[in-house]
Amino acid sequence: MADQYDVIVLGSGPGGYVAAIRCAQLGLKTAIVERENLGGICLNWGCIPTKALLRSAEVLHNMKHAASYGLAADNIRADLDAVVKRSRGVAKQLNQGVTHLMKKNKITVYMGVGTLKGGGKLEVTGDKGTETLSAKHIIVATGARARDLPFAPADGKRVWTYRHAMTPTEMPGKLLVIGSGAIGIEFASFYNDMGAEVTVVEMMDRVVPVEDADVSAFLEKALKKQGMTILTGAGVEALTVSDKGVKAKIKTSDGKVSESDFSHAIVAVGIAPNTENIGLEALGVKAERGIIAIDDYGRTNVPGLWAIGDVTPGPWLAHKASHEGVTAAEAIAQELGNKEVHPHAMDKRNIPGCTYCHPQIASVGLTEAKAKEAGYTLKVGTFPFIGNGKAIALGEAEGFVKTVFDAKTGELLGAHMIGAEVTELIQGYTIGKQAELVEQDFMQTVFAHPTLSEMMHESVLAAYGRALHI
Repeated sequence: MADQYDVIVLGSGPGGYVAAIRCAQLGLKTAIVERENLGGICLNWGCIPTKALLRSAEVLHNMKHAASYGLAADNIRADLDAVVKRSRGVAKQLNQGVTHLMKKNKITVYMGVGTLKGGGKLEVTGDKGTETLSAKHIIVATGARARDLPFAPADGKRVWTYRHAMTPTEMPGKLLVIGSGAIGIEFASFYNDMGAEVTVVEMMDRVVPVEDADVSAFLEKALKKQGMTILTGAGVEALTVSDKGVKAKIKTSDGKVSESDFSHAIVAVGIAPNTENIGLEALGVKAERGIIAIDDYGRTNVPGLWAIGDVTPGPWLAHKASHEGVTAAEAIAQELGNKEVHPHAMDKRNIPGCTYCHPQIASVGLTEAKAKEAGYTLKVGTFPFIGNGKAIALGEAEGFVKTVFDAKTGELLGAHMIGAEVTELIQGYTIGKQAELVEQDFMQTVFAHPTLSEMMHESVLAAYGRALHI
């Protein structure tokens, strides 16, 4: 007899485990299936441990510039093994935290590989053999993995994915980073601060190409100032791997092809959804290139089957997955007769994005270019960090805050930041967008002094020709 549940969640990343918790909060008998580590990639091998690495690099960077703060720090060095050990310790602590949350919410955990069998059945194969679970609803939250280059699959020795880059066996001397999205740029920033000679190759005409063009231009200038080599409009045509390193054939924007030697290469050219071999095809689930089609609440075309997170259309971000998990859980509870819950579809225009390089990047909504393409008449304001007292006091006077408004209605269309701690600041604008605030709401809000957040106020004022401190 199959174990019976109201909901089974396949995958325990930030989408899956949050979905399971919300289901349990709503009184649903819930199970979760995980093949590797509770918390998934984000907690164990992604978002959290990378931030621990980047924090170590930030402290090292600040120590090297101690004299700028009137301090003396001699014989500064980095212990890569200790840095990695700290990062893994952070991941372990949070993994244990998720384990506690499962117990607290009385969610049954099955460790093993799950396969959909139709009719609400899920087969789990693990250390205890194979068992069959049954549920009224199943949520697929199996996440994604790093995409390989066809001509240079990652080997963990010389060619790395983000996972290898988090637990290096040796410090790269000369590092090639292929791709300048969030993952590529974060590792480029980390290893550059740790002392590696870093080259970034990006096929698009600018780094972090999903960001506003002004942010991309500022970041490229900052990274070059830090000593990185940045090649945009370029591509790696071949990688030859040996025991001693990697030889890369790179075609630059002028059409010329040259060969360069590196000790290691990180491949950060996107992700591939983990949707193979879990039974989707046999059930007739609609998907394109492995990405599962869903409605605004996470329903697939198969009744009782839901999908959230990186197996669904982007943006592929942990916080988007978590929010989708809550939405799906509430929609399921509603279908099962709960009249107290009222799920809301997520507006993807209000999902913030953060990149934790040095300097940090954060954004929400439309870029200036996308807003113009959409036909809006714009009011655009920019305020520099150098005009903010707190930024100067922190010794972090590089960066800016940019806001994009609809000139006709005052609607905030987008906000784009680069500089110290902007990944914390962006939520102010995200709340503003979600609440549909207009320019006057931001203008009439009192921002504490001295704070970095004052730049958010000034940027709005600047959009309407009213900036006070520049």
